[in-house]
Amino acid sequence: MKILTLNMQFIKGIFYKCFFLLGIVFFLMILLSFTTLPFWMYFNLGQTTSTYCSSPDYIVVLGGGGMPSESGLMRTYRASEISKKHPNAKVIIALPGDTSDEYSSVNLMRQELINRGVDSLKIMLENAGCNTRMQALNIFETIGSSSKVLIVTSPDHMYRATKAFKKAGMQYASGKPALEKAIESELFFNQDDLGGKNCLINVGYNTQIRYQFWNHFRYQILVYREYAAISYYKLKGWI
Repeated sequence: MKILTLNMQFIKGIFYKCFFLLGIVFFLMILLSFTTLPFWMYFNLGQTTSTYCSSPDYIVVLGGGGMPSESGLMRTYRASEISKKHPNAKVIIALPGDTSDEYSSVNLMRQELINRGVDSLKIMLENAGCNTRMQALNIFETIGSSSKVLIVTSPDHMYRATKAFKKAGMQYASGKPALEKAIESELFFNQDDLGGKNCLINVGYNTQIRYQFWNHFRYQILVYREYAAISYYKLKGWI
């Protein structure tokens, strides 16, 4: 009974320490959300040390969250714009799915590219890979090591993607991140002109609280998740 009590106290001690550490992490994330650091962490992950390929043989669109999704639509939009600049490059969609189902994500992404002006004869599908490493290996088997590859993916995924493709054997791999474009309007408004109760502070001219704080908090979640994925890939020798 005494041993059981000691064990319970030990477990409670560990639990309280973990809870305290999580509280500190959460507090730091809130503080950082009021700075520009989360954006630059996110932005820097989208940069690659590889020289941009001015005449790629293949444009590889990594699937992201499927279709329709924010990442999927952003990546297809970016890929279609790049394809217009490089009409001789073939487009490879890397997204697992059933190609016989016209409503599967991989076919919807293909249709989205066609709707945006990409020639259907230029589109290839890599629908077997379930993660970036597997997709890179499968594409390498198809195109070999000498082809020039331009990867289109979300900014936070770009570093790991280009490294994984090079590790798989594609030495001429570079990337272009699918960055979102900010709204041109300043989005200011006078809260008093809209009626309602006056019991809250006026945030009409404070975009920091309305938008920037939440965007930077979201960036941190994406970045920290990606840091964990990069660490895993490095430990596995995949990058």
